[in-house]
Amino acid sequence: MNGHSSKGITRRTLIGGAAAATLIAPITPALAAYDESRLRMIAHRELSRAKKYIWLRDTVGLADFSRPSWEPRFFIIDMLAGKVRPFLVTHGRGSDPLHEGHLQSFSNVPASQATSRGAYLTHTWYDGKYGTSLRLSGLEADNNQAENRAIVCHGAWYANPDMIGKWGKLGRSEGCFAFPEDKLMEIIARLGPGRLLFADKL
Repeated sequence: MNGHSSKGITRRTLIGGAAAATLIAPITPALAAYDESRLRMIAHRELSRAKKYIWLRDTVGLADFSRPSWEPRFFIIDMLAGKVRPFLVTHGRGSDPLHEGHLQSFSNVPASQATSRGAYLTHTWYDGKYGTSLRLSGLEADNNQAENRAIVCHGAWYANPDMIGKWGKLGRSEGCFAFPEDKLMEIIARLGPGRLLFADKL
């Protein structure tokens, strides 16, 4: 044997090709665990802090932007049963200019295309650019431009899990909370209207 198959492919070619494929294929990062009891504590704290604005207190949404976009970092907390449901969510391109998958900074400035931190009141849903969307009203100085900036919850193709398989991270929004398309209806059914959504680096 001279190392060649009947098709003229050498062992070296096969090994080299496999190595090249490994270099080209995106690496899916490992997921970090999240602490449900801590999330419930934060939900109770923020609900208490914003209680005069919140109509319904049975459910709270928390966006933990200390976590990268390839990890579940939006959590819906059932305040009665104590259950926590994790979801993927994007951040704004202005918060991650180099598209590294990590939120670098928050902004409330119009046209910043950045994510804003703070407490939001969820309102009614409507049919928008990305289909069914949930309106948000910012309750703090750090996010009180949310309505003027049209910051909402919506579904988007660039928030779908296959983006992580292809690129190792989600795409970016223009500051909105964009969710996987097949999860949006569950999220807005649980979260709105009249409930608390809180976003920060938790």
